[in-house]
Amino acid sequence: MAADPEVVSALKNIPWFAELKPEHFNRMAEAATMRHVRAGEELFKEGDKEDCFYVVIEGRVALDIFVPHRGKVRIYTAEPMDLIGWSVATPVVRHRTASATVVQAGRLVGFEAEKIRQMSEEDHDFGYIFMRRIANIIAGRLMVTRLQLLDMFAEPNAETRHAQ
Repeated sequence: MAADPEVVSALKNIPWFAELKPEHFNRMAEAATMRHVRAGEELFKEGDKEDCFYVVIEGRVALDIFVPHRGKVRIYTAEPMDLIGWSVATPVVRHRTASATVVQAGRLVGFEAEKIRQMSEEDHDFGYIFMRRIANIIAGRLMVTRLQLLDMFAEPNAETRHAQ
């Protein structure tokens, strides 16, 4: 199956993919589709079964989680070149850990999770490179989360101040 030329063109502009061996790049491009999205469009909901992950090419996507007694809380806004839905690559998690909603119209490249997992199993060199890059993304998101937590604790809300 030949890859979509629009997908190939988009992926060639992303350093994450440009460094892949040609055969790995081609297989990833074949497992991908371009998705044009509108503001307000919901990509997936927290708890949904995972079937793909996305790279934002244009636009912005909000990631939200449900927090008891608070409701929906935004935890991240993905910008161009960001990868969302990366937990599909983990060996255990098979359900969405957040909801994703488009906040600025654009384009996303979607990858079929099962095909990428199968590629990783069949070609351990590819799997190692893929997981190393996913680990870098996870590390970056953990740093952002830590900064958000520090910010929350540095500025206690009004209820906490009045209780002291």
